[in-house]
Amino acid sequence: MFVSYLILTLLYFQTAVLARPGGESIGCDDYLGSDKVIDKCGICGGDNTACKVVSGVFKHTLTNLGYHKIVEIPEGATKINITEMSKSNNYLALRSRSGRSIINGNWAIDRPGRYEGGGTMFTYKRPNEISSTAGESFLADGPTNEVLDVYMIHQQPNPGIHYEYIIPGDNVISPQLLAHRRPGEPLNGQLEMPESTNHDEEDLHREMDTLTGQAAGTFPVIQPGRFPSHQPENQVPAVQPPRQNREHNWKQIGKTECTTTCGKGSQYPIFHCVNRITHEEVPESYCDSSTKPIPEEEACNLFPCPAFWDIGEWSECSKTCGLGMQHRQILCRQIYANRTLTVQQYRCHHLEKPETTSTCQLKICSEWQIRTEWTSCSVPCGVGQRTRDVKCVSNLGDIVDDEECNMKLRPNDIENCDMGPCAKSWFLTEWSDRCSAECGDGVRTRSVVCMTNHVSSLPLEGCGNNRPSETTPCNNGPCAGKVEWFAGSWTQCSTECGSGTQQREVICVRKTEGHFDVLNPYECSYLERPPSQQSCYLKPCGSKWFHTEWSTCSKSCEGGFRVREVRCLSDDMTTSTQCDPQLKPEEKEPCNTQDCIPEIDENCKDKYYNCNVVVQARLCVYTYYKTACCASCTRVANRQSGFLGRR
Repeated sequence: MFVSYLILTLLYFQTAVLARPGGESIGCDDYLGSDKVIDKCGICGGDNTACKVVSGVFKHTLTNLGYHKIVEIPEGATKINITEMSKSNNYLALRSRSGRSIINGNWAIDRPGRYEGGGTMFTYKRPNEISSTAGESFLADGPTNEVLDVYMIHQQPNPGIHYEYIIPGDNVISPQLLAHRRPGEPLNGQLEMPESTNHDEEDLHREMDTLTGQAAGTFPVIQPGRFPSHQPENQVPAVQPPRQNREHNWKQIGKTECTTTCGKGSQYPIFHCVNRITHEEVPESYCDSSTKPIPEEEACNLFPCPAFWDIGEWSECSKTCGLGMQHRQILCRQIYANRTLTVQQYRCHHLEKPETTSTCQLKICSEWQIRTEWTSCSVPCGVGQRTRDVKCVSNLGDIVDDEECNMKLRPNDIENCDMGPCAKSWFLTEWSDRCSAECGDGVRTRSVVCMTNHVSSLPLEGCGNNRPSETTPCNNGPCAGKVEWFAGSWTQCSTECGSGTQQREVICVRKTEGHFDVLNPYECSYLERPPSQQSCYLKPCGSKWFHTEWSTCSKSCEGGFRVREVRCLSDDMTTSTQCDPQLKPEEKEPCNTQDCIPEIDENCKDKYYNCNVVVQARLCVYTYYKTACCASCTRVANRQSGFLGRR
């Protein structure tokens, strides 16, 4: 009883003192004249040292579309700031731990505005989509009275979500204090506000009663004449000026218009200066301004406003092209005491309910088009391939990337074609015109190859065993001592791979019946001599190491070195990397390792007795002294060259 009495007394004097000019203020500890204020974490008289700031940035890369939890706001949090770091097609969402959606729930997007949740009021901001690059945000002063979860509706890459809130440090509020605190009793200088539910008519009336101060557990409004007679010892009674018999006085002549037409508005009495006898209005200067009553706010139009459908924004289309679906949230709401409350849907039955789903089509999907007919088969017989041109075309007729079309529906642009079995035949050339022998028995030749009618040669057995003959006999008549060149067989190729040469012996002979006589080459000089050497090529060598000639030795004695360039070349003489590194020739080797022996010139002698002075004075660089002191200058030059060679 004493606590209730004290609180009522303090409330009365707070009202009385604030109502008169020059009155002292009441601090957050409810004492008159106190200068204590609530710090950032809700502690009366605190200095913010017990506050703990929790902040961070949610930068995780998300892959699945839908709701993803970002951060948990604990009970008792204040100065809450959840902000998207840049504009995106994602949305922030907020719900309580009990599962009640506060903002942007059930795949529907709410309008920017103020929403109650967790014992505090959240301001939902969504900057202008055209003129601003800022992202969405949730802001609330707090403190929260339950745990809240912040989600992101993921639709495109996460730009980053910055979150920050303040909570009291450890042991700031004793658990025993929370357990024994009575409803309505200050906690760290803040009064507990009852949280209302608003899903049925009974809860709506309870919300209205709470806001008008008539619900159970709230402080009664103190009317004049009903305050306790006992005053605190430190309270100085206000000195009332003596009442004067004035001709003019203040009179209430009406009230201002209600600020709202429904849902609890406010209005104030209007006071004018009037004659006390005639009640006629006169200028305000006729009345004492210090006695003019201060207008007190009065509630008006307390009945709730008609329920209405609160329509959220459409979600993103479910498909980027073609026919898709989009959703929006539809809530039945009523406004009371400048607060928008969600109520049961039957209250909006007198209104036509807007659609919650709708079809959407951002653009017509691109489609596959076959631009050409099939080409002819790549082979005249056997199995080959044929092709056609297939393009992805937009609804405007432009050719676009294949990814714009559904790859699963892409028509084939290449396929096999069978032109039937290939016929094989012997292909022959005509017989040669010349006989192999100018006299006596010889042969004429022709080429025989087994081929299909469209590709290169095939194994001979492909055309059967009846291979046509490649030679036929011929005779140009008996030989009568004819002189001619005779060529022997070619030798083997000079190389096992790549280009080489081969040799044969060519002699001058006289051919008679049954034998040959070898003659001097002069006897056949009037005839064209067959070549005795020709180039040959057995097979590709692949890559081989090539090198240049050795360079001149860097020194003529006492050890120098010489170098050469080594390269790996392929058959077409281009640089290759296919050579065996272990077989690579050396690129550098020592040379002239013998000691240096100076050559003795009998004509090189010193012509003066003091040539040592010439050497010490370094005059040997001049031709005159080099000749006059040849022996001394030569010795010095040999010593210096030997020293430089050993460095």
